[in-house]
Amino acid sequence: MENKLLERITLDRNICHGKPCIRGLRYPVEFILELLSSGMTTEEILADYEDLESVDILAVLAFATRLTQG
Repeated sequence: MENKLLERITLDRNICHGKPCIRGLRYPVEFILELLSSGMTTEEILADYEDLESVDILAVLAFATRLTQG
């Protein structure tokens, strides 16, 4: 399951300066993490950014977890 989630995170030099983004969209992982850490819920994020899916938020969290594992 985690590998499927991580496939949703893409790296492309031409999108957001090569930062990890969700599905090639211009939503960097760090942006979604900032929204979550500011207190926004998944539901609020999805309401504000309609092209995102709930599984995208899970992918961001899986990606961040993987980074902290070194």
